[in-house]
Parts: sequence; C-alpha cells; structure tokens
Amino acid sequence: MIALAAIVWAAVELERRFAAARALGAAMIGILGAMLISNIGLLPAQSQAYSWLQDWGIPLGVALILMSVDLRSVMRAGPKMLIAFGIGAVGTAVGATVAGIGLADTIGPEHWKLAGQYTGTYTGGGMNFSALRGEFDTSSDLFTTAMTADILITAFWMLACLTLPLVLGKSATRAPAPHTSAISLELKKPSLVQSLYGTSGPVRLTELTAVATLALGAVWLASWLHDEVEWLEGIPQVLWLTTIVLILAQIPMVKKLSCPAMFGNYLLFLFLAGNGAQSVIWEIIQQGPGVFYFAAGTVAVHGLVIFGVGTLCRIDAATLAVASQANVGGPASAIALASARGDA
Repeated sequence: MIALAAIVWAAVELERRFAAARALGAAMIGILGAMLISNIGLLPAQSQAYSWLQDWGIPLGVALILMSVDLRSVMRAGPKMLIAFGIGAVGTAVGATVAGIGLADTIGPEHWKLAGQYTGTYTGGGMNFSALRGEFDTSSDLFTTAMTADILITAFWMLACLTLPLVLGKSATRAPAPHTSAISLELKKPSLVQSLYGTSGPVRLTELTAVATLALGAVWLASWLHDEVEWLEGIPQVLWLTTIVLILAQIPMVKKLSCPAMFGNYLLFLFLAGNGAQSVIWEIIQQGPGVFYFAAGTVAVHGLVIFGVGTLCRIDAATLAVASQANVGGPASAIALASARGDA
C-alpha cells in the first residue's frame, strides 16, 4: 500500500506540474507507473492491499464522490441538454450491445462485463467504469486494458466534438443559446470537479468523522440490502449505494461538507494504481486490439445516435457536443469542451 500511495502522489504531482501529464491524467499515469514497477519485479502482482481496495476502496470512493453531487444543478441544465444527454445514453447502450455481440469471440467470456462497464463509463465518466468493475469482478488485465482504451477514445472524441459543431451547421458558430450557457455555467461552478482535488477550507476533525460515518454507513446499508433482503437481492449493490448516497447528498448539512470528493478521488486513484500493478503486459498486448475496437465501436454508435437523433429533434450541434462529452468523458470533459469553444 505504501508503494501505491507513492505512485499516486507522484502521478498527482506530475499532473499538477506538467501540461503533458495533465493531458494524460493522474489516473492513467498511476496505472502505467504501477504497471511498469510491477512488471520489472518491484511490486507483487497479487496483494491483500489490492483486494482491500476492490472490496472497500471502490465502494467508499464512489460514496464519497457522490456525496458532493447536487441534483439541482442537473435540473438547471435545461430540458434540451437533458434530452440530449438521454439520447446519448441510449446511443451508448446500443453501441455497447452491438460491440458486445460483434466482439464476443475476440474478447472472450468477459465480453458482457465489458459491455456493462463501457455502458456505464460512456454515460457519465470513468467513475462508473470503476464502480461497475467491483460489481462484475472483471479481471485486472481486462480492466486495465479497457481503461487505457477508454482514455484514448475519450481524447479522440474530445477532438471530434470540437470539430463536429463546425461541420454540422453554421448555428454552432453563433453565440451559444441560453440553455447552453446555463449548462456551461453550472459545470464551471467550483462544485464536484474542483472538489476532487481540494477543499474550500481546512478540514476539521468533526467534519472528517461525519464524512466517514456517512460513507461507511452507506456502504454497509447497500451491502445489507443486497445480501440480506431476499426480494431485493437482484438489484446490484452499486445501484443501492449510488441511490442512498445521492439522497444523503441533498441534505443541507451534508452539502456543507467540503472534503468527501477529494478523499473519494484519492481512493479511486489507489484502486486504479493497484489494478495497474496486477496487470501482466503480455496479456494486455494480446487482449488490446479487441478491447480498443470495443471502446471505439461503442463511442462511434453513440456519436451517430446523439448527433443524428439530436439533429432530427432540432437540438443545436453545440449543445449535442457538450452533452456527448458529459456522456463519454464526464463533467471534467464537458467543462474542457465548453471552455475550448468559448461557452464557459
């Protein structure tokens, strides 16, 4: 665990100091760094620390991050943006299903897990990918390969979303519509994204104990509902966890807590570095092409659906591009896109 903590520390420092590292992202740097150190024999491929992070680190990380989500910001985004996001989510599900069927033989017996995880990550970002990995128990090699493919495809799709509004019509070059400005302003607020890397002030012990109690309590309750209540056991534990935490997050006293997302982000970074340490490079090379095609196919179908159906619904291309980035890359990508286009 000490080695993983050092790797994450180095990854975050590199992301903070260098533009090239920011483009790659601390999560990917952590995965690649741990993979390199593990494959040269300085880290074990199996460890109790990795098991703890999978069993507890991911649920706690998800709970802590979601504790900082304000659902009112979704409602203020505007109906067209919400419709566009919904169209994109449907496109993602269709794309993952098509890729899962077409590449089943190439990926192997875990192809259905990959379909579920790519459906999750391309309807809100990489946090969903990690959360579903814990539910599906996806092998470390497949998970790391799929995460690498996800990061590459997300970067390519960012470039596409910057270009498509210019190609699809002159409306994209005009001043953004009021609803586009609204979503950009909501995303720009120092809420979830900035809280992943810091807090608005010093963290007191009373606040830390409250956060720990709520997060651990939510994880326990989700596990209890899944394991002990027979008529509810068919509902995935991660769904219980996200529902419980999102409800808690809307309580005024919980909204005042400034540190949950930062601690949750740190746990996710540790988990991803642990997955990198468990990965055998030769097996990743063997699995890589099929996994890359899976991610590319999923996003390609998503793009056809959101820009095709969205255009038929008379939603402007700029709104569709921001919504698509919210689907594929999550809020951070949507902010970057809105800023690059001058909407934020």
